[in-house]
Amino acid sequence: MTLKKRIIPCLDIKQGRVTKGVEFKNNVDVGDAVELSAFYSANGADEIVIYDIAASAEGRPPDFANISRIAAKSFVPICIGGGIRDFHDAAQCISSGAEKVSLNSIAPKKPELIGEIASHFGVQAVVLSLDVLKDSTCASGYRLFVQGGRKATDWDMMDWLAFAVPCGVGEICINSIDQDGKRSGYDLQLLKLIKASVSVPVIASGGAGSIAHVADAFAAGADAALVASIVHSGEVTLHSMKSKLAEQGISVRLDW
Repeated sequence: MTLKKRIIPCLDIKQGRVTKGVEFKNNVDVGDAVELSAFYSANGADEIVIYDIAASAEGRPPDFANISRIAAKSFVPICIGGGIRDFHDAAQCISSGAEKVSLNSIAPKKPELIGEIASHFGVQAVVLSLDVLKDSTCASGYRLFVQGGRKATDWDMMDWLAFAVPCGVGEICINSIDQDGKRSGYDLQLLKLIKASVSVPVIASGGAGSIAHVADAFAAGADAALVASIVHSGEVTLHSMKSKLAEQGISVRLDW
């Protein structure tokens, strides 16, 4: 049986408010995180990803109280990223109502954390999130960044995946910093490269500006697609997106 492709609204949060920028910069306010999460939950989201975009850089944990408020009004799986420093933080996210945690900046520092969370909650609870930027000095052509795309690491993206995925990763979210917020389409070359190298589901992130871009990501092998600006703006609804994708023969969930 073919698994249905997932559409996942992505809410970047700063001080409890949803914000959106371009290439991780020049962010503008979009709305209240609890209200937007509830709206997307009731209107076709398969999951919701919540990223606290300032937590890691500020050295603080996720806002667990806000996670609880979001989870109380949302009825689809929630994934939390940003500010997770150790197993306790991850466990607190899940006890606050999240089904998954997204590990980004902390994973290269504490790769053992991947296995700790997977062993306790199952691999399905662990999403490895990668922010990558094109870099010709890397063999793969992409360098891994951390701290919300602010800091380069020494990791070539493919070397990092080869090391981290066997530790207990349930799925990968790959975000192109080059494409983020530009609404010019996902980095399809990047998606194909990742999909060919791993056996876990791959989530596309960064660049959706139209329903066609989402369809292109699925054609490139993505199992799910994060969407932000395109739905936050209200010009495209999740319902219209899924209906158009279904018309193209793409298997998506339409019952909600």
